[in-house]
Amino acid sequence: MTDGVAGVVLAAGAGTRLRPLSLLRPKALCPVGNVPLVDLAIDRVRTVAADVAVNVHHGRDAMLEHLAGRVHVSLEEREALGTAGALGHLRDWLAGRAAVVVNADAWCPGSLAPILDGWDGERVRLLLVGDDVLTPTSAVAAAVLPWSAIAPLPPTPTGLYELVWREAQAAGELEVVRHDGLFIDCGTPRQYLEANLTSSGGASVVAADAVVDGDLDRCVVWPGARVHARESLRCAIRPATGITVLVR
Repeated sequence: MTDGVAGVVLAAGAGTRLRPLSLLRPKALCPVGNVPLVDLAIDRVRTVAADVAVNVHHGRDAMLEHLAGRVHVSLEEREALGTAGALGHLRDWLAGRAAVVVNADAWCPGSLAPILDGWDGERVRLLLVGDDVLTPTSAVAAAVLPWSAIAPLPPTPTGLYELVWREAQAAGELEVVRHDGLFIDCGTPRQYLEANLTSSGGASVVAADAVVDGDLDRCVVWPGARVHARESLRCAIRPATGITVLVR
């Protein structure tokens, strides 16, 4: 753990591109390897920070029930505040600390220690996926922001790229750590299936209480779901409701 650093998991998004799965449960509660994405993100930031906050907006009731008593919950009641607004809303909780920030909808196993290794505590630092230079389309596996970058952020819908990262880059005050390990943005059903199959080495991922009487090939079966004896599913996701999401 690093003194003076807190963890923030961003989990307030609607998950529009992940529909219909995100209509059945919040995107952050969709499981990869039978573990909800938000739990994987919490475990990841806890490799470097003891205190963790999770912001919540869409799917608030399910998220609040799932997170109760485990982390600090930052409830964005009226509207989702975006990546920068979320930190502005957490200003009192952070109380002068730096923040290591990750998105709950990305599957990226492993420790976050590399992003803090040798950090001077003053610059913004990004863990970029497969890249050494920040662009508007860069995949960011994690970010560490000093308190000086967090303190001015307004608790209004705003983004970190626009308010912090781009300005730090222009001023020559942005540090980049390259990430060449596993990282999958679970934004769409195809990407979500890919994350599950990568986590399992290509085998179907079946919840412990799911019932599978039929045949599966590279599938995900959610808790409480059933695959009947005459069914043969390939590259599909079976939620508990009985619908099937085919990935082609």
